[in-house]
Amino acid sequence: MNENLSEMKLILETALLVSQEPLTLHQLGKLFDSEMDADNLRKLLDEIKADWADRGVELTQVASGWRFQARPEFQRHINRLSPEKPPKYSRAVLETLSIIAYRQPVTRGDIEDIRGVAVSPNILKTLEGRGWIDAIGHRDTPGQPVLYATTKQFLDDLNLRSLQELPSLDQFVVNEQMLIAEAIPEAEEPLPPAAQDTETNVGAAA
Repeated sequence: MNENLSEMKLILETALLVSQEPLTLHQLGKLFDSEMDADNLRKLLDEIKADWADRGVELTQVASGWRFQARPEFQRHINRLSPEKPPKYSRAVLETLSIIAYRQPVTRGDIEDIRGVAVSPNILKTLEGRGWIDAIGHRDTPGQPVLYATTKQFLDDLNLRSLQELPSLDQFVVNEQMLIAEAIPEAEEPLPPAAQDTETNVGAAA
């Protein structure tokens, strides 16, 4: 039995190491001939996580599932393999993202009321293009404005399992560029000029 569990751990570990995307419990369960319930899978995953506790990579759970990733303290070294600088988003983009994250679902009008300035369509397109927000429906009011919410990709990129793990709004507003830069080390395309709105009034969201 122990040998069987050891083999199962190796199978799980191998699948997680070679996968480019987080794997759900359902996906991991498909690795085995016999059905394995979620509780036993979680137990094996916790054991794998403990096995890697003193290494440079760690097994972690995010919104989309489980994945191996570099520990934060080693990420700056990994970044040296790529000469590009981390992405820099305008204050307007980050404020819009924070409003959506903490007040979702919201319309463009809601965001404008909170920020006190017009929201450029390019800002929403930038966030949608990054995969951090999505249109989830329409508000049942005149004009039926689009409702926006954050995505699993947003949570995955910030190494979060759910919105409940978001820091306080004040902390997010103060550290959002640092959080985004640390979580997203790869280079990004520059923002369109129209997205470089620098008006700030996100404090009204608190």
